[in-house]
Amino acid sequence: MTSITHGVFPPIPTPMDSNGEIDYEGLEDVIRHVEAGGVDGIVPCGTTGERSTLRPEEHRRVIETAVEMASTPVIAGTGSPSTWETIELTRHAQAVGADGALVIGPYYTGPSESDLVDHYREVADAVDIPILIYNFPGGMGFNITPSVVEAVADHPNIEGIKDSSGEIDQISELCRRTRDADFDVLSGWDSLVLPAVSLGAVGLIGICANVFPERSGDLLTAAKEGDTANARELHDALTALETELVAEKPPITIKQALAEMGVCEPHVRAPHSTTDDAGVTRIQEAMTDFRNAL
Repeated sequence: MTSITHGVFPPIPTPMDSNGEIDYEGLEDVIRHVEAGGVDGIVPCGTTGERSTLRPEEHRRVIETAVEMASTPVIAGTGSPSTWETIELTRHAQAVGADGALVIGPYYTGPSESDLVDHYREVADAVDIPILIYNFPGGMGFNITPSVVEAVADHPNIEGIKDSSGEIDQISELCRRTRDADFDVLSGWDSLVLPAVSLGAVGLIGICANVFPERSGDLLTAAKEGDTANARELHDALTALETELVAEKPPITIKQALAEMGVCEPHVRAPHSTTDDAGVTRIQEAMTDFRNAL
């Protein structure tokens, strides 16, 4: 059975041309780049993929294209403020062959805990592919608490959670509460992989894996195998890189970093705009520092 939790799954950007239209050849180049780095799967149409700026037909085509092009599992971003739309997008992902779905909480809506439990159960009841909850308080406007996660962890189609709260205490509580369930926890930040694995997390959906995928994989492996010295060295280097990549919105910085590597163009869609000269220099220096550190 294909795993969508154990390993490194970069949330890939959606390349665009200078007019802000999707560059599907660039999308293939991004997929080839991360897969050459040994990732265990890819996540199109997540936050880094500028999912919220995509037209509905574009969202569907990006998922379809990713499934066609990828040789690793595809976890499709299908979250929406609407439970109905989330179900439609997740059904589409299943129909075109995605291996799983990453479902962010219904942002803008300010749901109660019982609303969230109902939302995830309704989505999971509607499909036959595994679902990962995506907790991103900074983007949703609320936190999906461990209580909510515990309440849905027994659903056979809900396989785990990507936690991007940035709080190691929350990851600890998630691991504790779901330890006896068939449910996995993934870190949403490269910088938290080392402590998260020690608490029971098994995977990573992190932005640095777009740029240096093999190194994110090395960190996860070292952490799982107890190779402490190597894990700490990788942790320090990836944490420093991640800090620079979140200085602006990741869709901006990730595309600029990949442009420096000749993978895709740096163009983003409004309301975002490409970084300025100082930002380009900062990203260049961060990538150089990273390479020198390892």
